Amino acid sequence: MSTSTFPASLHGKTLRWTFRDGPTKGHTFEHTFASDGTLTWRSASPGAKDHLESSSAAVKMSDDVHVVSYLSKESGYTLTVALNLKTGATTGFASNGKDWVQQSGSFEVLGESRS
Repeated sequence: MSTSTFPASLHGKTLRWTFRDGPTKGHTFEHTFASDGTLTWRSASPGAKDHLESSSAAVKMSDDVHVVSYLSKESGYTLTVALNLKTGATTGFASNGKDWVQQSGSFEVLGESRS
């Protein structure tokens, strides 16, 4: 099943987030939300490749909070994050068929996408 919806407030935006704990501690990732519902993510490291995900969705819970979830086809993990636009805090949950981890960190809105 492919679900792809994003609130208009995320269309064309790129968010950069860094987790301060968990298996991706200290790693920074950029996520770009297209108006067609696809999500592209990449490591913020130079030369990193883009990953296009179509099994994704986001919900605007309030003016300050969005919840984003997507299934990474390559890794098999689903990442679900709550993003507080007012404070820049994020809490995420990554899981696959056998592992589950909670992570927390921060994010910033970089602006309109490069593409």
